[in-house]
Amino acid sequence: MSLNIEKINPNIGAIISGIDLNQISEHELKHLHNVLLKHQVVFFRNQNLSADSQVALAHSFGPLYIHPIFPSLPQAPEIIVLDSHQQDLKDNELWHTDVTFSHTPPLGCVLQAIKLPQTGGDTFWASATASFKALPESLKQKLRGLTATHDIRKSFPVERYGNTPEKLKQLELSFQKNPPVVHPVVCKHPVTQDEVLFVNEGFTTRINELSQQESDELLTYLFEHSIKADFHLRWQWQEGDVAIWDNRCTQHKALFDYGDAHRIMHRATIIGSVPAYKLAS
Repeated sequence: MSLNIEKINPNIGAIISGIDLNQISEHELKHLHNVLLKHQVVFFRNQNLSADSQVALAHSFGPLYIHPIFPSLPQAPEIIVLDSHQQDLKDNELWHTDVTFSHTPPLGCVLQAIKLPQTGGDTFWASATASFKALPESLKQKLRGLTATHDIRKSFPVERYGNTPEKLKQLELSFQKNPPVVHPVVCKHPVTQDEVLFVNEGFTTRINELSQQESDELLTYLFEHSIKADFHLRWQWQEGDVAIWDNRCTQHKALFDYGDAHRIMHRATIIGSVPAYKLAS
């Protein structure tokens, strides 16, 4: 059985139809893994995955990650619950690559729309391989070999996530378990070997080999460059939709433009490997 694949953008994204993710075969899974490598983020309409099916689908890519801050489903701790009536989700309206504050940022994520506002709540994804490829050659050469610091505190500030004694205690414990880490500014995708611009506004705080001023100026430029229209797509959710993205080579941003309306998303996150520029042969 071949998947029906509709490309969204020349650089990123495809819609896949003709498949039921609740009953996916081994052959379909293998094909899906390859399609994801090519398109970086893929979408499926009308799936309505059970918690078990979502966990199984995500686990087909690798072991799953338990987030240190976001709540999870009681019956499935691998699935975090992003609920606009229970959490402050404004931070998702910032371009970011998930969990780059970890030594082993996620390989990818499986996200399902459970409840949506009547309007708003779209999500953007951007290709970090396309954005790197479009940089001037002289800048590419400068960036290769540089490193950057990524810090959980940039997107989870105490004043917003530690506003009760219990939340503050949990947040401080998360900070202790996740001290700042250093990753290459340019990585190579471990499967495709493509070069990836691996800095993001959500967690990257500075380029270590430069002065603070030089770092700030360059990061501002790279953040703005990486999300240009040529490199990104916008997805308008419907309830039951599923998105799977390769976190190693993308950024994303969820719009918080729906006020007090209710939006619930379920996300399973796949553990990745240590980002590197020179990969073992």
